[in-house]
Amino acid sequence: MRNSTMTRASVAVLASAAFLWALTLSASPQLHERVHPDANQIEHNCAATFIASGNYHHAPAALLIRAPVPLGDFDIPALSPRWSQPVFLVASVFEHAPPANS
Repeated sequence: MRNSTMTRASVAVLASAAFLWALTLSASPQLHERVHPDANQIEHNCAATFIASGNYHHAPAALLIRAPVPLGDFDIPALSPRWSQPVFLVASVFEHAPPANS
């Protein structure tokens, strides 16, 4: 039981240390270039570049920026009143039906 606990603890410490090292490399480009000589190239992939970019794919997402579309004058035609028969008046036949048939 004690051996299993020590194994888990050592794996957790090593994983935490590796993640902190990757965070350090992603924060310091000069240190990252000392560790990886090809760190300034586009094809370079490592944990530090994944953390620095914020996603698994190294290429950053393209920003969708568009110029606002100029809106012209709105030509609203003059509203003319129109009479239409309400739909519920068609059902008025059933208004005064005897209770036995309703």
